[in-house]
Amino acid sequence: MDIKRRTLLKAAGLAAGMAATGAIPALALAPEENERKNRKPVLTVAHITDVHIRPGDNAPERFKSCLKHIVSQHKPDFFLNGGDSINDASYDNVVRDDVTRQWAIWDDCLQLLNKYEVHSCIGNHDPWWKAPAKTDEMYGKDYVVKRLKIPGCYYSFSKNNWHFIVLDGNNSNISLDAEQYSWLQQELEKLPSHTPVLLMSHYPILGTTQVLVGGGHSDCKKLKDLFYKHKDKVRICLSGHNHLSDHTVYNDVLYCCNGAMSGFWWGKGDTESAGPGYYLETPPGYAILKLYADGTVENEYFPHTF
Repeated sequence: MDIKRRTLLKAAGLAAGMAATGAIPALALAPEENERKNRKPVLTVAHITDVHIRPGDNAPERFKSCLKHIVSQHKPDFFLNGGDSINDASYDNVVRDDVTRQWAIWDDCLQLLNKYEVHSCIGNHDPWWKAPAKTDEMYGKDYVVKRLKIPGCYYSFSKNNWHFIVLDGNNSNISLDAEQYSWLQQELEKLPSHTPVLLMSHYPILGTTQVLVGGGHSDCKKLKDLFYKHKDKVRICLSGHNHLSDHTVYNDVLYCCNGAMSGFWWGKGDTESAGPGYYLETPPGYAILKLYADGTVENEYFPHTF
C-alpha cells in the first residue's frame, strides 16, 4: 500500500528506457524507495489468529513450535491475537470440562510468551453460551475477557505514537453494537491529526474472503465511512476468522485477513492441490507487521509448516 504512484511511474519509465537499449533491470527503485528500504520500523508486531487450540493432532506442541519460531526469527515487540484462541466453546454439545481443558492448554502454550504483551480480541468460538445459566461465571464473553487477560470486550492502547484499537464484532449480525460504535467514534475523534491507527477485529471488515466464505462485518459500509472521515489516521485493519490470507486496499486503508495459525483446523487440509494443512489456497501461518513513524505499514504473511 505504501508504494506511491510516482514511484511506480519512475520505475516504469526507467524500465522502458533500459528495455529500449537492450538492458534488463533487476529492480528499479525511486530515491524515496531506497530511503524507505534502509529505514527501521518503530514497531515490529506479530499477528496470530484462529489458533483453535485443543488436545489432539499434536496441536499444542505445533503451536508452541510456531511461537518459538516467531520469537527467534522476528523478535517482535509484542503480539496481537485475533481470536478463536480455543478450538470451540460455542457448539451446543460443549460441556464445562471441554471449555476448561481448552483454556488450560492455551495458558500452558502462552507461558512461552510470558515476556511479551499479548493483546487479544474475542473470536466467535471463544465464549461458552451453553453454560447452565447466564449467572454462571463461565458464561459468555466476560469469562473470555478474564481468560485472555484483556481490559474488556473492546479497548485501545498506544505504543510508539501508534494507536491500537481492538474491536468486538460478536454482536447481532457480526457488527459493533451502538455503545461500541459510539466509543470508536470518540476514540478516533480525540486522537491528534495524523496519528497512525491499527484496528483489529476477529471478523474481516472489507476484503475478498467474505465473498468466498462469508463471515464479514455486516456494518462494513458504516465502518468504511467512519474510517474515511479519519483517513489521516486509519492505516490498517487486521482480521482472521476466515482462515484465508487476503490483502485489500480501499481508500488507502489496508485490510488484512491473516490466515490462521491452525490452518485447516490442525487437520490435513481440504485439497490435494494446495498443501498440508491448507484451507482453500491458504496455508497455516502468521503475519509480521512493521509499523513506521510516518504511518506506513508492511504486513507479511508467513506460512508455517509444523
